Amino acid sequence: MKEISRKSVFPALLAIILISACSRNTLYSDVVKMKNAQWSMYDAANFSCPVSDTTEIYNVSLSVRTSSEYPYRNLFLFVITTFPAGTTVTDTIQGMLTDEKGEWIGKGAGDIREVTIPYKSNIYFPEKGEYHFRVIQGMRDTVLEGVYDIGMKISSVSK
Repeated sequence: MKEISRKSVFPALLAIILISACSRNTLYSDVVKMKNAQWSMYDAANFSCPVSDTTEIYNVSLSVRTSSEYPYRNLFLFVITTFPAGTTVTDTIQGMLTDEKGEWIGKGAGDIREVTIPYKSNIYFPEKGEYHFRVIQGMRDTVLEGVYDIGMKISSVSK
């Protein structure tokens, strides 16, 4: 039987440890895919996250994957948050997808470009229960072409 060298085991073990350590602070992560890479202003991306710790501090970010043919430099989003008790808060945010020279921000390969848009930093959720987030594209086009998907990630700051 062939003996496994320490040189090949150590990098694999280190990668497993790093991957599992990075995901420990993630409370919630999900992605909503757009049909035919089109996002209608009437089709909200819906996310639901259960929160049990009201003392923890979190960061909330959105990610958007677009085609390199996406026609604009930015993306306006309306984020409607519904608290467990029923209270709603609406925020308008702008995510920049390219710099002033038209070069794509973020990462990508081939036709796909992905940008992370910070939404809320160092916040806590004041109520225990299920929070609902509705994300609506706020561009002037009724149907926005070239958007593959939108994601939301909620991560603990201190863990």
